[in-house]
Amino acid sequence: MTSAFPTPTSLDAVPAAVETELRNFFDVAVPAASDIAPVVGTAAELVRDFVLQGGKRIRPVFAFAGWRCGMSESGRVDSDEASTVGREARDALRVGAALELVQACALIHDDIIDRSDTRRGQPTLHRVFQSRHAAASWAGDPADHGVAAAILAGDLALAWADDLVHDHRPGVSTSSTSGQTSSTSGQTSSTSGQTSSTGDRSSATPEYRPLPPAVGATWAAMRTEVLGGQFLDIVNEASGDDSAAAAYRVMEFKTAAYTVARPLELGARLAGASEDLVATLRKIGHDLGIAFQLRDDQLGVFGDPERTGKPSGDDLVSGKRTALLATALRRADDSDPALGSRLRTFVGRPLDDDELGSARALLVDVGAVAEMEGKIDDLLGAALAALDAADIGDDIRTELTAVAHRTAHREA
Repeated sequence: MTSAFPTPTSLDAVPAAVETELRNFFDVAVPAASDIAPVVGTAAELVRDFVLQGGKRIRPVFAFAGWRCGMSESGRVDSDEASTVGREARDALRVGAALELVQACALIHDDIIDRSDTRRGQPTLHRVFQSRHAAASWAGDPADHGVAAAILAGDLALAWADDLVHDHRPGVSTSSTSGQTSSTSGQTSSTSGQTSSTGDRSSATPEYRPLPPAVGATWAAMRTEVLGGQFLDIVNEASGDDSAAAAYRVMEFKTAAYTVARPLELGARLAGASEDLVATLRKIGHDLGIAFQLRDDQLGVFGDPERTGKPSGDDLVSGKRTALLATALRRADDSDPALGSRLRTFVGRPLDDDELGSARALLVDVGAVAEMEGKIDDLLGAALAALDAADIGDDIRTELTAVAHRTAHREA
């Protein structure tokens, strides 16, 4: 059953509200997949369960924060002719939910690339498909099938993200909109709503609310950036590029833009924010996004698996070229090349507990961990200074400041 749109009264309430939006979408999207074939429906259910099994929901939080920043900007004027799309909380929640589907695609594919067995304490999706193949005694190699099926499942999540952000529902055709003006012809449609192509699934379908063009353009740029950042990441690993410059280039697009900067911008543009405020939020988002990834690099080596949901030392085992590793190698090579050579022997292969302990000790001893902590603090300070000067309401400034601190100093 479709639930009413909850309006979050604080940023802390955004994850639950976004989950309601996702469940409403899945109530339509999963049956539409099942209409194709039962096995497709099963795959869709696995994607749904993967999305709903947890996560920080940090991207929706920043998108909603950006929307509130834009809505609280001083001197804003909405003309009577302006579309209401983007001026209501439900639009920001929809964009936030769509971001979670992009994230699902990224995580599913990341786990394949990294050959990870677990995610959030559960088997990764390619391992789930592998196990089901083996249990059914199907032909072919179960592991190969698991990878192929999970690639397609990730693609489905990405396709669903575009469906949701543009307010389309699988199995429901958007024939026209009531009172909406076409962006191509300038003509006002005479019919309303969405009509179902399968039974009465759309009997309670809400008003169709297409994205304003500026928001759609930001969404499109973000998709290209995150995929480009991911490609850079795997090329760095394959080429053995240990430089900090390469690591930061990946962070700029794979993490900073996609995790914080673009979500803030999406929300702000939905609210009709000025270009000055959008630019300020992008800078805040860039600095917080880099800080977020630098913290992630630390957790990828030193994190508690019970809290992170990933095996300890996973980044070293997978050979991920992080800024932490690049900094450690640079400092080790500068002080004693033998240390750098030794550290490289711990990268890109399985490690036992003693080897992982030795690798961690090297990262600490050469000063890489301390240097990264200093950078995190500097980036957080710069973001907070920009936030203090931003033309936004005091309430959202206070909440976003708290979120910034949690982002930079999280433990999971």
